[in-house]
Amino acid sequence: MLIKEYRVINNCTESEYQVGQLYATAMASKEQTGGGEGVEVLKNEPYEKENGEKGQYTYKIFRLASRVPAFVRALAPAGALDLYEEAWNAYPYCKTVLKNGYMKDNFSIVYETLHVNNSRGELENALKISDADLKKRDVVMIDVANDKIDPKEYKPHEDPKLVHSMKANRGPLTEKNWTQTCEPVMTCYKLVYIEFKWFGLQGKVESFLAKTIHNLFIKFHRQLFCWMDQWYGMSIEDIRQLEEQIKKDLDVKRNEGPAVAVPSPSDSASIAASSVKTNEGK
Repeated sequence: MLIKEYRVINNCTESEYQVGQLYATAMASKEQTGGGEGVEVLKNEPYEKENGEKGQYTYKIFRLASRVPAFVRALAPAGALDLYEEAWNAYPYCKTVLKNGYMKDNFSIVYETLHVNNSRGELENALKISDADLKKRDVVMIDVANDKIDPKEYKPHEDPKLVHSMKANRGPLTEKNWTQTCEPVMTCYKLVYIEFKWFGLQGKVESFLAKTIHNLFIKFHRQLFCWMDQWYGMSIEDIRQLEEQIKKDLDVKRNEGPAVAVPSPSDSASIAASSVKTNEGK
């Protein structure tokens, strides 16, 4: 098992980020669906646990057979490449679990996220993990303006060093130390547990997933900033209405033409859909 903690500093508030993240996730689902594949939303509803935790629960299926790397397709039987995602969004804390019906407990990506206002990535154990996990954890700082992305995926309108939000009057992020000077500011602390138990492939696949998750978090947060004028000012109620409409659209799109094969900006959908696409071009 690999344990990675990604720390992403953003030029927005914690409450603004919540709206932007949900908006991007909804848009990504549409982009990744079509031709019999993509995202199927089975549940999207409020939940409450016995400990008093409240939030939004989602359960999704990602059907992605045509997008996985060839070495995986060669080993997996038909239908075994569907991924099942459960997510508990009790913002500012969120937990997501991705599993596969064929591999069952031998494969999982579990990530917990804490969104912290007025933070610049300085908290050393934001999610309060055990000493044993701390020893295994690898911390990765992400700079959305300066970290490299695949040249084939570069788009000027998704470059934080070029984009200015008219609605929020932020950007472009041209200063080298913008993460230490921007206002407002918040940090996403994303703790990811990656496990793939398959003799002879475990190290290769876990490393591939870790690299892919790193890349998709960079791309997602670049898009989040650059799409600010699309989501800035929306309410959570607006987002829930958008999600409901997109769910209906997805049910239709899965039976239509091929999906747009672009990396997904969603936290969860990206791991399931974008990551395998990212690897195919390399």
